[in-house]
Amino acid sequence: MLADATHLPFNRESLEGRFVPAHHDGAEVPAEQCGYWLLVQDQALLLCDGGEAPGRLPYGPVPAELEGRASDVIFLGTYLGEPIWAATVAPEVAVPPGMRSESVIPQRTHLTADLLSLGGLALQAMGWEAASRHCPRCGEQTAAIAGERGKRCPRCGYEHYPHLHPAVIVLIRDGERVLLTRKSFWVKGRYGLVAGFVDLGESLEAAVRREIQEEVGVGVRDIRYVASQYWPFPSQLMIGFTAAYAGGEVRVDTTELEDARWFSVHALPDLPPKYSIARFILDRHARP
Repeated sequence: MLADATHLPFNRESLEGRFVPAHHDGAEVPAEQCGYWLLVQDQALLLCDGGEAPGRLPYGPVPAELEGRASDVIFLGTYLGEPIWAATVAPEVAVPPGMRSESVIPQRTHLTADLLSLGGLALQAMGWEAASRHCPRCGEQTAAIAGERGKRCPRCGYEHYPHLHPAVIVLIRDGERVLLTRKSFWVKGRYGLVAGFVDLGESLEAAVRREIQEEVGVGVRDIRYVASQYWPFPSQLMIGFTAAYAGGEVRVDTTELEDARWFSVHALPDLPPKYSIARFILDRHARP
Protein backbone atom coordinates (compact mmCIF):
# COMPACT_ATOMS: atom_id res chain seq x y z
CA MET A 1 0.00 0.00 0.00
CA LEU A 2 1.32 3.46 -0.89
CA ALA A 3 2.54 5.54 2.04
CA ASP A 4 0.93 8.71 0.72
CA ALA A 5 -0.60 10.07 -2.45
CA THR A 6 2.61 11.73 -3.64
CA HIS A 7 3.76 8.21 -4.55
CA LEU A 8 0.82 7.62 -6.90
CA PRO A 9 1.88 7.24 -10.55
CA PHE A 10 1.80 10.47 -12.60
CA ASN A 11 2.82 12.50 -9.54
CA ARG A 12 6.42 13.46 -10.25
CA GLU A 13 7.36 12.79 -6.63
CA SER A 14 6.63 9.10 -7.23
CA LEU A 15 9.91 8.95 -9.15
CA GLU A 16 11.73 9.85 -5.90
CA GLY A 17 14.69 11.67 -7.44
CA ARG A 18 15.21 9.13 -10.24
CA PHE A 19 13.84 11.79 -12.60
CA VAL A 20 15.19 15.36 -12.41
CA PRO A 21 13.40 17.90 -14.64
CA ALA A 22 15.64 20.00 -16.84
CA HIS A 23 14.11 23.35 -15.90
CA HIS A 24 14.69 22.68 -12.17
CA ASP A 25 18.29 21.46 -12.13
CA GLY A 26 19.65 24.17 -14.40
CA ALA A 27 21.08 21.60 -16.82
CA GLU A 28 21.71 22.73 -20.37
CA VAL A 29 20.20 20.78 -23.23
CA PRO A 30 22.78 18.16 -24.27
CA ALA A 31 24.35 18.81 -27.67
CA GLU A 32 23.78 15.21 -28.69
CA GLN A 33 20.31 13.66 -28.60
CA CYS A 34 21.33 10.51 -26.79
CA GLY A 35 19.92 8.85 -23.67
CA TYR A 36 16.55 7.37 -22.72
CA TRP A 37 13.62 7.91 -25.10
CA LEU A 38 9.91 8.38 -24.38
CA LEU A 39 8.49 7.80 -27.85
CA VAL A 40 4.80 8.75 -27.82
CA GLN A 41 2.49 7.27 -30.43
CA ASP A 42 -1.14 8.18 -29.81
CA GLN A 43 -1.46 7.53 -26.05
CA ALA A 44 1.16 4.82 -25.89
CA LEU A 45 4.92 4.45 -25.47
CA LEU A 46 7.14 2.56 -27.90
CA LEU A 47 9.39 0.33 -25.80
CA CYS A 48 12.09 -2.24 -26.40
CA ASP A 49 10.32 -5.59 -26.33
CA GLY A 50 10.77 -7.31 -23.00
CA GLY A 51 8.90 -10.54 -23.77
CA GLU A 52 6.38 -11.08 -20.99
CA ALA A 53 7.75 -8.01 -19.16
CA PRO A 54 6.25 -4.59 -19.94
CA GLY A 55 9.36 -3.56 -21.88
CA ARG A 56 12.04 -0.96 -21.30
CA LEU A 57 12.84 2.49 -22.61
CA PRO A 58 15.02 2.70 -25.70
CA TYR A 59 18.50 3.98 -24.84
CA GLY A 60 21.12 5.68 -27.01
CA PRO A 61 20.36 7.78 -30.09
CA VAL A 62 16.83 7.67 -31.45
CA PRO A 63 16.21 4.13 -32.80
CA ALA A 64 17.47 3.88 -36.38
CA GLU A 65 14.06 2.71 -37.68
CA LEU A 66 12.49 5.92 -36.34
CA GLU A 67 15.18 8.36 -37.46
CA GLY A 68 13.42 11.23 -39.22
CA ARG A 69 10.05 9.96 -37.97
CA ALA A 70 10.30 11.13 -34.37
CA SER A 71 9.24 14.79 -34.24
CA ASP A 72 8.91 17.53 -31.60
CA VAL A 73 11.93 16.22 -29.69
CA ILE A 74 12.05 17.68 -26.18
CA PHE A 75 14.74 17.31 -23.52
CA LEU A 76 12.85 16.55 -20.30
CA GLY A 77 15.77 16.23 -17.89
CA THR A 78 17.55 13.18 -16.51
CA TYR A 79 16.38 9.72 -15.49
CA LEU A 80 18.70 7.50 -13.47
CA GLY A 81 21.40 10.08 -14.14
CA GLU A 82 21.05 9.92 -17.93
CA PRO A 83 19.40 12.40 -20.34
CA ILE A 84 15.78 11.57 -21.15
CA TRP A 85 14.00 12.81 -24.27
CA ALA A 86 10.39 12.80 -25.43
CA ALA A 87 9.28 12.73 -29.05
CA THR A 88 6.13 12.13 -31.10
CA VAL A 89 5.78 9.25 -33.55
CA ALA A 90 2.93 9.62 -36.05
CA PRO A 91 0.09 7.06 -35.75
CA GLU A 92 0.70 5.68 -39.25
CA VAL A 93 4.34 4.75 -38.50
CA ALA A 94 4.71 1.01 -37.99
CA VAL A 95 6.14 -0.19 -34.68
CA PRO A 96 9.75 -1.20 -35.49
CA PRO A 97 10.86 -4.82 -35.07
CA GLY A 98 12.06 -5.51 -31.54
CA MET A 99 9.78 -2.83 -30.10
CA ARG A 100 6.25 -2.91 -28.69
CA SER A 101 3.51 -0.38 -28.01
CA GLU A 102 2.25 -0.09 -24.43
CA SER A 103 -0.72 2.13 -23.54
CA VAL A 104 -0.37 4.88 -20.97
CA ILE A 105 -4.14 4.92 -20.43
CA PRO A 106 -4.52 3.63 -16.85
CA GLN A 107 -7.30 1.10 -17.49
CA ARG A 108 -5.31 -0.55 -20.29
CA THR A 109 -1.70 -0.33 -19.20
CA HIS A 110 0.87 -2.98 -18.32
CA LEU A 111 3.55 -0.39 -17.57
CA THR A 112 5.55 -0.27 -14.36
CA ALA A 113 4.90 2.68 -12.03
CA ASP A 114 8.05 4.47 -13.25
CA LEU A 115 7.20 4.02 -16.93
CA LEU A 116 3.60 5.07 -16.29
CA SER A 117 4.75 8.28 -14.60
CA LEU A 118 7.36 9.03 -17.26
CA GLY A 119 4.82 8.29 -19.97
CA GLY A 120 2.41 10.75 -18.37
CA LEU A 121 5.10 13.43 -18.40
CA ALA A 122 5.79 12.71 -22.05
CA LEU A 123 2.09 12.89 -22.97
CA GLN A 124 1.80 16.27 -21.27
CA ALA A 125 5.01 17.57 -22.87
CA MET A 126 3.93 16.45 -26.33
CA GLY A 127 0.43 17.81 -25.85
CA TRP A 128 1.79 21.16 -24.73
CA GLU A 129 4.21 21.30 -27.67
CA ALA A 130 1.38 20.66 -30.15
CA ALA A 131 -0.96 23.22 -28.52
CA SER A 132 1.56 26.02 -28.06
CA ARG A 133 3.08 26.46 -31.50
CA HIS A 134 1.14 29.67 -32.10
CA CYS A 135 0.22 32.59 -29.88
CA PRO A 136 -3.37 32.30 -28.60
CA ARG A 137 -3.72 36.10 -28.84
CA CYS A 138 -2.38 37.00 -32.27
CA GLY A 139 -1.56 33.73 -33.99
CA GLU A 140 2.17 34.37 -34.45
CA GLN A 141 4.52 31.39 -34.18
CA THR A 142 5.88 31.20 -30.62
CA ALA A 143 9.39 30.62 -29.32
CA ALA A 144 10.49 28.67 -26.23
CA ILE A 145 11.45 30.67 -23.15
CA ALA A 146 14.99 29.69 -22.15
CA GLY A 147 15.16 27.69 -18.91
CA GLU A 148 11.39 27.42 -18.57
CA ARG A 149 8.50 25.34 -19.91
CA GLY A 150 6.78 28.41 -21.39
CA LYS A 151 6.42 29.99 -24.83
CA ARG A 152 6.68 33.66 -25.81
CA CYS A 153 5.16 35.43 -28.79
CA PRO A 154 7.78 37.51 -30.68
CA ARG A 155 5.06 39.81 -32.06
CA CYS A 156 2.92 40.78 -29.05
CA GLY A 157 5.14 39.52 -26.22
CA TYR A 158 2.46 37.29 -24.66
CA GLU A 159 3.82 34.45 -22.55
CA HIS A 160 1.94 31.28 -21.77
CA TYR A 161 2.67 28.06 -19.94
CA PRO A 162 1.32 24.49 -19.82
CA HIS A 163 -2.35 24.50 -18.92
CA LEU A 164 -3.39 22.52 -15.85
CA HIS A 165 -7.08 21.92 -15.18
CA PRO A 166 -8.09 21.50 -11.52
CA ALA A 167 -10.80 18.94 -10.84
CA VAL A 168 -12.32 17.77 -7.56
CA ILE A 169 -13.03 14.13 -6.71
CA VAL A 170 -14.97 13.25 -3.57
CA LEU A 171 -16.04 10.28 -1.47
CA ILE A 172 -19.51 10.78 0.10
CA ARG A 173 -19.91 8.87 3.39
CA ASP A 174 -22.86 8.13 5.64
CA GLY A 175 -21.88 5.85 8.50
CA GLU A 176 -21.39 2.33 7.15
CA ARG A 177 -22.29 3.23 3.57
CA VAL A 178 -20.76 5.25 0.72
CA LEU A 179 -22.36 6.84 -2.35
CA LEU A 180 -20.62 5.67 -5.55
CA THR A 181 -21.21 6.51 -9.19
CA ARG A 182 -20.79 4.76 -12.52
CA LYS A 183 -20.13 6.02 -16.07
CA SER A 184 -21.42 4.00 -19.02
CA PHE A 185 -18.01 3.47 -20.64
CA TRP A 186 -16.34 2.03 -17.53
CA VAL A 187 -15.58 -1.66 -17.08
CA LYS A 188 -18.81 -3.54 -16.39
CA GLY A 189 -19.76 -3.36 -12.72
CA ARG A 190 -17.17 -0.73 -11.78
CA TYR A 191 -18.15 2.22 -9.56
CA GLY A 192 -16.14 5.26 -8.52
CA LEU A 193 -16.42 8.73 -7.03
CA VAL A 194 -18.16 11.97 -7.96
CA ALA A 195 -15.70 14.16 -9.86
CA GLY A 196 -15.71 17.29 -12.00
CA PHE A 197 -13.80 20.36 -13.07
CA VAL A 198 -13.57 23.51 -10.97
CA ASP A 199 -15.53 26.35 -12.55
CA LEU A 200 -14.54 30.00 -12.95
CA GLY A 201 -14.44 31.80 -9.63
CA GLU A 202 -15.10 28.66 -7.55
CA SER A 203 -13.33 27.57 -4.41
CA LEU A 204 -12.53 23.86 -4.24
CA GLU A 205 -15.17 23.38 -1.53
CA ALA A 206 -17.81 25.08 -3.66
CA ALA A 207 -16.88 22.86 -6.59
CA VAL A 208 -17.33 19.78 -4.38
CA ARG A 209 -20.83 20.87 -3.33
CA ARG A 210 -21.87 21.83 -6.86
CA GLU A 211 -20.61 18.63 -8.51
CA ILE A 212 -22.33 16.46 -5.91
CA GLN A 213 -25.58 18.38 -6.24
CA GLU A 214 -25.46 18.25 -10.05
CA GLU A 215 -24.51 14.59 -10.38
CA VAL A 216 -26.35 12.87 -7.52
CA GLY A 217 -28.62 15.54 -5.98
CA VAL A 218 -27.65 15.21 -2.30
CA GLY A 219 -26.31 17.68 0.22
CA VAL A 220 -22.98 17.29 2.07
CA ARG A 221 -21.14 18.77 5.03
CA ASP A 222 -17.73 18.41 6.68
CA ILE A 223 -15.74 18.59 3.42
CA ARG A 224 -12.15 17.54 4.06
CA TYR A 225 -9.12 17.55 1.78
CA VAL A 226 -7.34 14.20 1.42
CA ALA A 227 -4.70 14.29 -1.35
CA SER A 228 -4.05 15.13 -5.01
CA GLN A 229 -2.83 13.38 -8.15
CA TYR A 230 -1.68 14.70 -11.49
CA TRP A 231 -3.69 13.10 -14.31
CA PRO A 232 -2.33 13.69 -17.86
CA PHE A 233 -5.54 12.95 -19.80
CA PRO A 234 -5.04 15.56 -21.02
CA SER A 235 -3.78 17.78 -18.16
CA GLN A 236 -5.79 17.54 -14.95
CA LEU A 237 -4.89 17.97 -11.31
CA MET A 238 -7.26 15.74 -9.35
CA ILE A 239 -7.89 17.15 -5.85
CA GLY A 240 -9.39 14.59 -3.52
CA PHE A 241 -11.88 15.10 -0.68
CA THR A 242 -14.24 13.29 1.64
CA ALA A 243 -17.64 14.69 2.60
CA ALA A 244 -20.37 13.62 5.01
CA TYR A 245 -23.91 13.05 3.70
CA ALA A 246 -26.25 15.83 4.89
CA GLY A 247 -29.57 14.80 3.36
CA GLY A 248 -31.56 14.40 0.17
CA GLU A 249 -32.58 11.59 -2.16
CA VAL A 250 -30.14 10.33 -4.77
CA ARG A 251 -31.03 11.79 -8.16
CA VAL A 252 -28.78 10.61 -10.99
CA ASP A 253 -27.75 13.07 -13.71
CA THR A 254 -28.05 10.70 -16.67
CA THR A 255 -26.18 13.08 -18.97
CA GLU A 256 -23.06 12.44 -16.86
CA LEU A 257 -23.67 9.09 -15.17
CA GLU A 258 -25.19 5.71 -15.86
CA ASP A 259 -25.90 4.99 -12.19
CA ALA A 260 -25.31 6.13 -8.61
CA ARG A 261 -26.18 4.24 -5.45
CA TRP A 262 -25.31 3.61 -1.83
CA PHE A 263 -23.06 0.65 -1.02
CA SER A 264 -22.23 -0.90 2.32
CA VAL A 265 -18.54 -0.48 3.13
CA HIS A 266 -18.54 -4.25 3.76
CA ALA A 267 -19.85 -5.08 0.26
CA LEU A 268 -18.19 -2.70 -2.18
CA PRO A 269 -18.41 -3.24 -5.97
CA ASP A 270 -15.51 -3.37 -8.43
CA LEU A 271 -13.50 -0.22 -7.71
CA PRO A 272 -11.09 1.98 -9.70
CA PRO A 273 -7.55 0.60 -10.10
CA LYS A 274 -4.92 0.90 -7.38
CA TYR A 275 -2.88 3.62 -9.09
CA SER A 276 -5.78 6.14 -9.10
CA ILE A 277 -6.54 8.73 -6.45
CA ALA A 278 -10.15 7.44 -6.40
CA ARG A 279 -8.92 4.07 -5.14
CA PHE A 280 -6.43 5.75 -2.79
CA ILE A 281 -9.30 7.64 -1.13
CA LEU A 282 -11.59 4.60 -1.00
CA ASP A 283 -8.92 2.35 0.51
CA ARG A 284 -8.18 4.81 3.28
CA HIS A 285 -11.45 6.57 3.97
CA ALA A 286 -14.42 4.39 2.99
CA ARG A 287 -14.72 2.77 6.40
CA PRO A 288 -15.52 4.97 9.41
